[in-house]
Amino acid sequence: MAFDLYCRTPFGKISQGNPEIIKLAHLLGRTPGSVGLKMHNLAHYDPELQKRNVTAMAHGSKLDGEIFSEFSRDWTNLSYQAQLIRAKLQNKDISEVIDLGDIDVIPAGKYRDQMMKTRVGQYFFRMTVLNSYENRCCVTGLKQPELLVASHIKPWKVSDERTERTNPANGLCLNALHDKAFDRGLITLDKRYKIIVSRKLKDTEMDSETKSWFMGYSDHQIIFPDKFLPGKDFIEYHNDVIFQR
Repeated sequence: MAFDLYCRTPFGKISQGNPEIIKLAHLLGRTPGSVGLKMHNLAHYDPELQKRNVTAMAHGSKLDGEIFSEFSRDWTNLSYQAQLIRAKLQNKDISEVIDLGDIDVIPAGKYRDQMMKTRVGQYFFRMTVLNSYENRCCVTGLKQPELLVASHIKPWKVSDERTERTNPANGLCLNALHDKAFDRGLITLDKRYKIIVSRKLKDTEMDSETKSWFMGYSDHQIIFPDKFLPGKDFIEYHNDVIFQR
């Protein structure tokens, strides 16, 4: 549960005053300080923080390392197991803990369980990606949650269920229009995280203000997330398979 919350919390906001940490601490019967400490211990094993020389706790435990290693290879299961525990501690069904849409209309059974796990994973992906970008579009900086999308770099349907579909490094926080353009391969990123605009979009008829707005971001570097920097393998896939040159 601490790792699940760690993923959804910007590193700089891991403190005993964070409302989400206080809520989890109360649920676990621990102090906010102890939950925050556990999250810092987990951060010790975060490879992206290590690359950026961001200092976490110097002595994460062996178990913390095992937890990080196990669930960073199975992101959907991380969130699912965390929500199952949360529901159990609250004597609730998992559908009462987070919004799973119309899951209740699906008859009980293996298919319903699989759908529940999938939707929990989708919830985790969206919350983690948006929070990593501090709820702002990585292209425009727009901070209006209703207009933001946790966009997959490598599409959901062709991503590995365990390691890619809900991997936050396979996500970008985009406004709805740039999300659609990215999804259709009309924009992409290069290896330096700079925006490339497709010639097809450049040649599309539109008013001068819209064209200027779209083209104004060409060759600009995206706003980086607090954690879960977009994976280079995912970007290469988008360049090679999705992008319309």
